[in-house]
Amino acid sequence: METGLVVVRPAVEADFDAWFAIFRAVAAEGRWIGRELPIDKEEQRERFVAAFLDGDEPDQLALALLAEVDGQAVGHLGLRSRRGLGDLGMAVLEGWRGRGVGAALMAAAVDWARVQGLHKVSLQLWPHNVAALRLYQKFGFQEEGRLVRQYRRRNGELWDAIVMGLVLDTTSPSSPYAEPGGATSPGAEASADSAAGSTDS
Repeated sequence: METGLVVVRPAVEADFDAWFAIFRAVAAEGRWIGRELPIDKEEQRERFVAAFLDGDEPDQLALALLAEVDGQAVGHLGLRSRRGLGDLGMAVLEGWRGRGVGAALMAAAVDWARVQGLHKVSLQLWPHNVAALRLYQKFGFQEEGRLVRQYRRRNGELWDAIVMGLVLDTTSPSSPYAEPGGATSPGAEASADSAAGSTDS
């Protein structure tokens, strides 16, 4: 998978050091991802292998992608799913943001999710991360809510998070139970809107 100078490929266990270097560098900035320093490298290695490489659970799927430019790892993406619902996280090195790395990773991840039959991909981000918000919107993700004062940072601050989702299955039935007042469920409306949109295109 290649987009211009950015090459996106599945990560393997031998890529962990490069993966971790990106993860640690972005965490050290203290403003883009949930994780903060310090990070135990060996503990993170075990989590990386368990989350993306073991594949022991029959109802789980996982994808780890590495983005490279001229052989240098500049970004990564992880997507884990359980029973068709994916959870996505991404990190791109400072200096490579806004240069197509995130878009290349997202394009590969969404393609994979569709091929694997996931019904939805979800993610969370900080409200101040406007560039990421716009990128996710470009790939069809919609804001689904705001988690107010949800995550405590190491300095004691409580940060909000925005929840976003990309619905991939618009044909399966939604809940048959009406909301109080007789309104249809949000899932039913989303399915109808998405179906109408796909008919028009």
